[in-house]
Amino acid sequence: MWTSTQYRNVVRGSAWYDLIVTAAFATPWSFAALHGFLTALSQTLSLPGELPAFEPVHMLMANLLGSVVCVWAVLRIRDPQALYGRYDAVARFLFAAWQAYALAHGASSTLLVFLVFELAWGIAQVLPVSKSSRAGSLPQERGVTPHS
Repeated sequence: MWTSTQYRNVVRGSAWYDLIVTAAFATPWSFAALHGFLTALSQTLSLPGELPAFEPVHMLMANLLGSVVCVWAVLRIRDPQALYGRYDAVARFLFAAWQAYALAHGASSTLLVFLVFELAWGIAQVLPVSKSSRAGSLPQERGVTPHS
């Protein structure tokens, strides 16, 4: 069980992870470099599965993902609300499901590393927050003034 402050730190930590890991997806140039690195790593380690070459539409999808996730991460870094953590947990479980699907259909096993982190951050963000610390601090966390 998290305190409100601990939970905000988890939300912020997961956002920093997303920003660091996903920033390279945001542009065609940075993603091309990342793709090359991951391909070389997979080949060097003789990992099963493939990391196919990307066509322009694949690159577009990767760049859209990177852009949206980076914006979502910055929002959670600047304002790590509990509600955002809960939504992020749902998104992580969805990402994990699609990563598992891709792995089952021959994707590079380098994806396993990302899958583990998605599940870990998702689980951390669905754990309960203690009511005593949450009840008194939520309105102030959102910048809302309680009405009488």
